[in-house]
Amino acid sequence: MGRHNRPRGRAKPATFEEGELRIIAGEWRGRRLNFPALQGLRPTPDRVRETLFNWLQAYVPGARCLDLFAGSGALGLEALSRGALSATFVDNSPAVTRQLRDNLQRLNARNAEVVEAAAMDWLLQRQTDLEARYDLVFLDPPFRCDLLPLACELLESRNLLADQALIYIEAESELGLPRLPESWKELRSKTAGQVSYRLFIREGESLPQ
Repeated sequence: MGRHNRPRGRAKPATFEEGELRIIAGEWRGRRLNFPALQGLRPTPDRVRETLFNWLQAYVPGARCLDLFAGSGALGLEALSRGALSATFVDNSPAVTRQLRDNLQRLNARNAEVVEAAAMDWLLQRQTDLEARYDLVFLDPPFRCDLLPLACELLESRNLLADQALIYIEAESELGLPRLPESWKELRSKTAGQVSYRLFIREGESLPQ
């Protein structure tokens, strides 16, 4: 039968190739989860995540987390596995948010929220002083879209950061340090290939050496 002569019926939903990520440590250590392998979706590599969560190990338990450009959700999922109180995942892709909800259900995670929205739209809709304030924020936006400065500004102006909140920024190394709120102090930074990753704290308190 030719391709133009298929029987009519309900269209099949779009399918995507899948990638796989691994939870490194905590309650779900070693669990492998799928994510849609969409163009531009690049989970934080295992070795970078391991370094980041070594930096954060004393701060994750009990933290309220925001994974703003969630993608695979690797950072927020790792935080939940290591004892974070809650996590909010924000992404504008229906395929991504659907898979995140499926993964959270598989893990029986009841302390997470998945929001299907563009990160900037979501931030702009937050009502200053009336929203949850986050202890730990992960910012890993699509490369070469110049989203970081405005995202950082809105996190501050909408008062979405707790006192002494920690903010992780992952970006292309060629970008350099973006314009950031004056109250953010850089604590750690490393470069791995074409990616730079940095940890900041709000209001200038430093982590122990």
